[in-house]
Amino acid sequence: MKRNAVAEQRRIHISIPEQRLTLIEGGTPRCSFAVSTAANGAGEREGSECTPRGQHRVAAKIGAGAPVNAVFVARQWTGEIYTPALAASALGRDWILTRIVWLAGCEPGRNQGGHVDTLARYVYLHGTPDSVDLGRPGSRGCVRMRNADLLALFHLIEVGTRVDIVDDASR
Repeated sequence: MKRNAVAEQRRIHISIPEQRLTLIEGGTPRCSFAVSTAANGAGEREGSECTPRGQHRVAAKIGAGAPVNAVFVARQWTGEIYTPALAASALGRDWILTRIVWLAGCEPGRNQGGHVDTLARYVYLHGTPDSVDLGRPGSRGCVRMRNADLLALFHLIEVGTRVDIVDDASR
């Protein structure tokens, strides 16, 4: 099967209640990872620091080839590598590490356009320090992942991959 045909069969399902990301291929779960979504809960409004719901797609994959724990600011590698010493010198910094998977909403008025635009809100799947608790809300709207998990996912998806973010455990 061609790579593009496989990619079209893949989608990402993110459950806010379960704090879980699952990669689904051909209707079957392929792998699943603990995540951390927004401390402020689900929501689409800009400035809310909430995780947007609904159907999205991968708009960009950023950081291929960067080292594990590479620090990103404004989607650019700063040249820094995250360490506890660096963290101690930058208290309160929201660490975006290793890779960025930038999301775009697909539902006009819900998560696309105007004051609810996921892409314009810079909502990502991204790596986080190993010391950060996953499996419970804690981000500023993005979906935080273990660096090793993000690396594994990064290589399995392509720009355009569907991403569904739901806040109902039954979906």
